[in-house]
Amino acid sequence: MLSSETILKRFETPDEIREFPKGKFELVHVGPMTIGRATYEPGWKWSEDVGKAMGEEFCSVEHVGMVVSGCATAAMKDGEVKEMRAGDLFYVPSHPHDSWVVGDEPYVSLHFLGADKYSTEKN
Repeated sequence: MLSSETILKRFETPDEIREFPKGKFELVHVGPMTIGRATYEPGWKWSEDVGKAMGEEFCSVEHVGMVVSGCATAAMKDGEVKEMRAGDLFYVPSHPHDSWVVGDEPYVSLHFLGADKYSTEKN
């Protein structure tokens, strides 16, 4: 059933925060969607700062999002590496991949697909 209620939310008061070394992933539930905001400090790497605690070498979550600021990689297990910069819209398939911040500026991105599964026990 569709709701007739208009919903307004902000990342300043997220519904959930998933914290890990050098970063955090904030989640906001808006109607049928879960949208995430990733904020990673320079030196952050998924395999070390998120995956290690889960016993995972690679992320396997499918992502669709937009880079707000900074630069990070999408590094596929097969060796393909793409840099994602502010203003880029991205799709990262569910194939095993790693990611890390490039440079000295924090990286911030919004995630429109995959946010609900990101940095959970088993992705």
